[in-house]
Amino acid sequence: MYAPASAPSRPRRRTAALALVALLALLAAGCAPAAEAPVWQPGAGGGGTGAPITGAPSGSGSPEAGGDAISLSATGDIIMGNAPSRLPANGGKGFFDSVKKALAADLVMGNLEEPLTVDTGTGKCGPNATRCFQFRAPPEYAAHLRDAGFDLLNQANNHGYDYGPKGYENTQKALERYDLAHTGAPDQITVVEVKGVKVAVAGFSSYVWSNSLVDIAAAKRVIAKAATMADLVVVQVHMGGEGADKTRVRPGTEMFLGENRGDPVKFAKAMIDAGADLIVGHGPHVLRGMEFYKGRLIAYSLGNFAGGGNSLSNDGRLGWGGVLKVSLRPDGSWAGGSFTSTYMNSAGKPTLDEGDRGLGLVREVTRADFPRTGARLDDAGKISPPSAG
Repeated sequence: MYAPASAPSRPRRRTAALALVALLALLAAGCAPAAEAPVWQPGAGGGGTGAPITGAPSGSGSPEAGGDAISLSATGDIIMGNAPSRLPANGGKGFFDSVKKALAADLVMGNLEEPLTVDTGTGKCGPNATRCFQFRAPPEYAAHLRDAGFDLLNQANNHGYDYGPKGYENTQKALERYDLAHTGAPDQITVVEVKGVKVAVAGFSSYVWSNSLVDIAAAKRVIAKAATMADLVVVQVHMGGEGADKTRVRPGTEMFLGENRGDPVKFAKAMIDAGADLIVGHGPHVLRGMEFYKGRLIAYSLGNFAGGGNSLSNDGRLGWGGVLKVSLRPDGSWAGGSFTSTYMNSAGKPTLDEGDRGLGLVREVTRADFPRTGARLDDAGKISPPSAG
């Protein structure tokens, strides 16, 4: 029988200390390292300041490895509406009410698949464009994300630049205005502190406005750096082809409309090798399987979570999503997890699915794609690593 690889302890602060020793040695020798790209970090109290920092935060105050676990929840694609004419009723008030309790965790993350901006005049779809989709919601819709309990939103996806660099910047400002962190820009590592545990989150996609999914060597450098800055490292990644028939995970590069959407298996495992503790995938618009690698969970796709204004198809499995919740100890080791099924209702709002269709699909494709390494999900959605023996 398959025995899962042991979950190695990763002493982040020791790694950071070694890096500091190396830096001091360089300075003593009269050498200075090249300036690093700024790293965005929320301000004191969890509020987003947007202020760049250039050094790794101090590890003082963090619990020792193997201490109390913290909970993290994550969703797939989120679109709240498409301005100006396809927005939810009542200005979007209560948009996430059905799933608010399911989302609750120490750190709540989502993939924001649209800019929150006014019309910048630089929409990517021309007046005569075909098979082109662009989305945006009003900046004040960031309040709905805050009210739902979200703490951090990923912008590394194919719609992050739907309204150009100004729309992207406006989104960051809108999120920060409502004390929401963001991640996904090139070289951006977002560090948040939860119950004394530092969590670094980095977003990846195959587009130039994000960390690269395709350049795995560069991606590993981002994660290796993140591992020196925090106790836990989470990867948000928009990867894989799109469509109702894309539920299966197979080795190799996936293409969509001529775009390289990465090699999900190779990328995910390389990020764990570099120091990641959790991989949160999205992009195919359908749910995919989950597996464990070196004791760390890879969720290859969490599907569609919200498509307000019917901006995303809710036909069949395209309408199924879910909330992934995991508990991790400060050394990255597994302490438990669950998957809660959701679906997009007729208005595109995320809704709890009492029929557990998403869970059924995740269990099915996990067994098919990862018979030895796949996560074990019971009828209630509890997630466990594959059994040793």
